[in-house]
Amino acid sequence: MTSWRLTARTRRLDPTDPRHDRPLLDLLPGGESLSWVREGEGLVGWGCAARLDTSGADRFLDADAWWRQLCRHIDVEDAVGLPGCGPVAFASLAFADDPGDSVLVLPEVVVGERDGVRWITTIDDAPELEVEPVRQPGTVSYSDGRLSSTGYRQAVAEAVRRMRTSDGGLRKIVLAHDLVANTSEPLDERFLLHNLAARYSNCWTFAVDGMVGATPELLLERRGYEVRSRVLAGTAWPHPGHTDDEIAAELLGSAKNRSEHSYAAESLAERLRPFCSELSVPSAPSVLRLRNVLHLATDVEGKLADTPDGAGLLNMVEAVHPTAAVGGTPTTEAVPLISELERMDRGRYAGPIGWIDGTGNGELGLALRCGQIEQQNTAGAGSGGARGGRVRLFAGGGIVPDSDPDLEVAEAEAKLLPVREALEGVR
Repeated sequence: MTSWRLTARTRRLDPTDPRHDRPLLDLLPGGESLSWVREGEGLVGWGCAARLDTSGADRFLDADAWWRQLCRHIDVEDAVGLPGCGPVAFASLAFADDPGDSVLVLPEVVVGERDGVRWITTIDDAPELEVEPVRQPGTVSYSDGRLSSTGYRQAVAEAVRRMRTSDGGLRKIVLAHDLVANTSEPLDERFLLHNLAARYSNCWTFAVDGMVGATPELLLERRGYEVRSRVLAGTAWPHPGHTDDEIAAELLGSAKNRSEHSYAAESLAERLRPFCSELSVPSAPSVLRLRNVLHLATDVEGKLADTPDGAGLLNMVEAVHPTAAVGGTPTTEAVPLISELERMDRGRYAGPIGWIDGTGNGELGLALRCGQIEQQNTAGAGSGGARGGRVRLFAGGGIVPDSDPDLEVAEAEAKLLPVREALEGVR
């Protein structure tokens, strides 16, 4: 922790400022990017004024304590006063207690937009950076990750077998597999972000420490006393001969998908309820339509029982994570079985990702439809080094006793499409 004081200055961007009307993602200068943008609003950042790396079961506690202490060392000059103003940390936390690394980053510069108001926050005298042209990744090739599609099918089949032959304790488990993409040129995170935002504008397009994606699922949002979550579970995908309306009707009428969804919504509400004086959970889900899939969705809303500072957002995230949407039901049985069946480290895939500010507000989603950039070689041919990038993509789904392994593999393939198409330049 720093022993000196920092200053965070937030001001409205003047309409004459060239950054006032440009899309937020267009303002990222290059290098490591920080992003949380949906339908043109949100936050982007760059530079690093402070950083926490942590891991293990205490990662939420460590992150909360570090952020609170750091904020005590920051003098705030905030002329805007909206959520996301003042000091903001971008966070990406590991899915599991062990293994997996977690990170919080305080950027040197953040540009935000909410309700038509655009502002900029700088830490101390952050340098002005020119926006470099977005680089193309070149040729993209794919290879099996640590768990191939075949291995994933076997893991699903084994999970189904265990649920069908057990005493009924385990009702759902969420499994995933990975796919490795190699690019012939260094991978510019902004190339992925722009392409994802163009095709999935109603998702939260994120980037934190090399974890880049577009998630449709909001784990927790907090504004003062108000808290909100969007739970997704139960999936269908477009197929020839069926309209979206027909597929949506099938999804709503599917006992398997409705059951899977109810587990997820109930688990979130059960864990969030102790923090709230009021909690609203719709009796039936709606359908969220994306370009590649359709999801059953439930928006949960509540009012905190305590003062705004009494229940920190990271404390609440620790209480609700993992929900049945990314873990299973009951989680105490499902989560240990995930690592046994997948035989891979998820890292920060399916973990909380987003931002928190110095007044307790923030938005944390789940790192889904994403890739972790693992390697970035920039050496030129004349230096004798390799050139190109490597990114590990993830996708999976909820497995229940009547799941079909072949259909689950197809569902995972559909969920891999957003990042694959973004890598390949599809808009």
